Amino acid sequence: MHLHASDTVSVGEYLARRLKQLGIDHLFGLPGDFNLSLLDEMLASGELSWIGSTNELNAAYTADAYARVRRGFGALVTTYGVGELSAINGVAGSYAEDVPVIQITGSPSTAAARAGTLLHHTLVDGDYDHFVRAYREFTAAAVTVQAQTAAADIDRTLIAALRTSKPAYLSIPTDVAVAQIDGSNLAHPLTAPYSDAGSLARFTSALRERLAGSSDVTVLAGPRLHRRSLEQALRELAEVPGVRIASQSGSKAIIDESHPRSLGTYLGALTRSAEAREMVDSASPLILAGAVLSDLLTGFFSHGFDPQESVELGLTEARIGATHFYDVTLVDSLHAVRSVVTELGLSDDGDLPTAHAGVEAASAYDEGMTQQIFWAAIQRWLPSKSIVIADAGTAFYGALELAMPDDSDLLGQPIWSSIGYTVPATLGAALADRERRPVLLVGDGAAQLTIQELATILQNDLTPVVFLLNNRGYTVERAIQSPNAIYQDVTEWNWSALPAVFGPDRNAKTLVVKTRAELDFALDIASRLRDRLVFIEVHLPTYDSPAILKELAAGLAAASSAE
Repeated sequence: MHLHASDTVSVGEYLARRLKQLGIDHLFGLPGDFNLSLLDEMLASGELSWIGSTNELNAAYTADAYARVRRGFGALVTTYGVGELSAINGVAGSYAEDVPVIQITGSPSTAAARAGTLLHHTLVDGDYDHFVRAYREFTAAAVTVQAQTAAADIDRTLIAALRTSKPAYLSIPTDVAVAQIDGSNLAHPLTAPYSDAGSLARFTSALRERLAGSSDVTVLAGPRLHRRSLEQALRELAEVPGVRIASQSGSKAIIDESHPRSLGTYLGALTRSAEAREMVDSASPLILAGAVLSDLLTGFFSHGFDPQESVELGLTEARIGATHFYDVTLVDSLHAVRSVVTELGLSDDGDLPTAHAGVEAASAYDEGMTQQIFWAAIQRWLPSKSIVIADAGTAFYGALELAMPDDSDLLGQPIWSSIGYTVPATLGAALADRERRPVLLVGDGAAQLTIQELATILQNDLTPVVFLLNNRGYTVERAIQSPNAIYQDVTEWNWSALPAVFGPDRNAKTLVVKTRAELDFALDIASRLRDRLVFIEVHLPTYDSPAILKELAAGLAAASSAE
């Protein structure tokens, strides 16, 4: 529907149409008395589908994964105070990992806020700005929308998220949600950030000078490339002779790991291929493309290269050595790299070291269940075009050992590392891309935080394969310190009963695995039953963990003792 200057819409409808223009088809969240009118207005046109979450934290996690898989935006709606504070951990994770999630809160009326009325869900101190102030710490913009400036309030907030790839927060009072405003701005969709032509030209010239005389170019590809949907641009760069690509764990398989120019995943001293690690550490030039140099992404800062000597491509600026080029977007700087490297006419550098080949086969004589047996079986079974979603701990660091099949993604939270993220993330991923079947890997400790979102997955007839790794506690914490401490244990649940509890009218398949033969049988069932959720509980030794996790845990323990 095209709006004319004389057309009016409610504030709720205006926001809904802006979200639709940003590529959002689903809203996640919970109702509450302060957001009911807002929800009615946002859902009135039928353009957005409502997915009710089991709690607000889960809604934030779901919206985060939805945005990651869509390579765009996610959105959730909560009520004032109690709802939005429950979601704030998830939104903080989106901020840490550059995911543009829009957190929308229905708040008390403008009159109540002005008068300082002592309402429920407030702190009964008359101050209605506590929560918007809190969200300013975790968002690119946080605004309480006013009726007189609603269109501008909404647009500026969404533009901030669009340009920074960070979350944004909108608090919409009950009276403002239904207020009628001019809708003519909707004729012009919000635009992505663009480069300053002069800055881009100066960067390109300096890059040409920096790369002159190079025999090859090494790129360390980071998770921010995903945020700008630059996977294809990176693949095109990888086709230029003389270019080689390593990836960070937050962007594993950003190009197919079978690609002849792929060096696999780089993790500093924890990189599985010593040759690939040396190629990155000694590269001159090294191009950091959308990379994040945090502790868990660099093997506890064990990287051997000097970031200050690199070429860095950020979301909105680029850097060559000590010189910064502002207002140069990642899409343009990456294209500039491809253009300049193509001009250089580098020769093909022949065979690169083989990227990490994946999990080694387990001993044929061991019929029990170990981490080695489990991950080796997953390596053999994992189908192409999978979205593997792995929770922090044994699941994520076991998945890092996998050689991912072509056209597959690994979704996790390597920076924020909030356990429990992945169960609701599976919901978001499944709704964001109906063509690819999610494969969820989650430990029992992490699952106990958020497993109730399995109900929403079942009620929406989604069909992931869920591997519940039951090792009776927090194995990653045991590996760091005090392995036998009582706080490392979790209560025992009847995990295999949960699909029937959460989806009594849904035809889910549940299996319990304790041996290699049972695992092989379960994987065969999962391959054949693609029309339903398959829930596989895998019993693993309490103190066993993947090789990378053992090394990371040693680093965490050393870092902790040094503080």
